[in-house]
Amino acid sequence: MALESCHDDALSGRPGSLRVTGRIPVGVDGSDGSHRALSWAIAEARVRGALVQAVTVWQSPYGSDEMENLWVELGPDRAERIETVENERLAARARAHSEATLAAVAGEDPGIEIEATILSGDPASTLCRLSSGADLLVVGTRGHGGFAGLVLGSVSTKCAHHSRCPVVIVPKPASENDDS
Repeated sequence: MALESCHDDALSGRPGSLRVTGRIPVGVDGSDGSHRALSWAIAEARVRGALVQAVTVWQSPYGSDEMENLWVELGPDRAERIETVENERLAARARAHSEATLAAVAGEDPGIEIEATILSGDPASTLCRLSSGADLLVVGTRGHGGFAGLVLGSVSTKCAHHSRCPVVIVPKPASENDDS
């Protein structure tokens, strides 16, 4: 975490307070939760003077067992072509989710620097890895996937436990909670 001492901090009005500046990764998957998380991260980045790293992570459906079965059934060349085509499709879908979310939430001129990052891997592990050296990691309570009844979701839960920086989990509004 990058901390610098400010002798006259305009934000707090307190001399000698600490101000955090740097990078705020935020999980973006196109869900309402990720829209809220990105919006929160943008507002926080304005206060901190930080970069928002909008991270979209896609995951190949082919684990080692599935690929081994494809290799046996179809042969190595055909299995590899199927995996490549599927991965290209998933990467393109991740880019589209990222672009649509950034356009919907940030608009044309968010007033801060936003870096779109598209990666392949396990979403929680990837976000935790990117949290190293970050000021904050921001995630929504639930994204795409999982069970509707879960309050947090597996990614936000894993990030809360394994992040290398403070984590902000942006909840859904009270008006959307079932138990309010």
